[in-house]
Amino acid sequence: MATDSKSFLDWLARWEQDLPEVRLEEIVSDPHQVALVSVDLTRGFCCEGLLASSRVAGIIPAAVRLFQRAHDLGVRHFLLLHDTHDADALEFSAYPPHAIAGTAESELADELKALPFSDRFVVIPKNSVSCDLGTDLGPWLEAHPAVSTFIVVGDCTDICVYLAAMYLRLRANVFRLRGVRVVIPADCVQTYDMPVQVAEELGGLPHDGGLLHRVFLYHMALNGIEVAGHLA
Repeated sequence: MATDSKSFLDWLARWEQDLPEVRLEEIVSDPHQVALVSVDLTRGFCCEGLLASSRVAGIIPAAVRLFQRAHDLGVRHFLLLHDTHDADALEFSAYPPHAIAGTAESELADELKALPFSDRFVVIPKNSVSCDLGTDLGPWLEAHPAVSTFIVVGDCTDICVYLAAMYLRLRANVFRLRGVRVVIPADCVQTYDMPVQVAEELGGLPHDGGLLHRVFLYHMALNGIEVAGHLA
């Protein structure tokens, strides 16, 4: 199987390396139609708690720059989808307890909180990896039909970012919302890594962060989501 997949994996590595640079000004040609959607860029995934990851922390500077540049270009819709779990959330049967409501882990990363326009952020709590089940995202979208371009950043590429981006893309497909764009800047999304040896010691499942990041970027592109290497 590994031999059969080698040519594809080699191609996939080149594909990721050659992801295009896209001008943010082109995406934000009409800032009133744009929303920057941030998924789980919280303390619990960046700097503290059982699911904090240095890989995720590493994208914070790029995300902060993107927030600032989008705001400078006139974007005023900033949607923050945050894990804000019940203390007995059923998700904790799959993942360690994290981002419990009322704890520091569920709070926005400090660097984003420090932005001078952070009071404009719309925080949408979620109690699972899903951005739409049991959340206020659907009603927000219905109340803002003029918003047709979504720039999605955050973590994890293969879990919550993937589900959020796919929901936005598939919602547009199902309801024939022509002109909707969902854009992923690859330098502003990331996922965690858990080597096989560590997973075996902990009794968990291994997670190759580099491979899964790449595969899920590809899978989003395969489904009509625009994946850019960087928004220049």
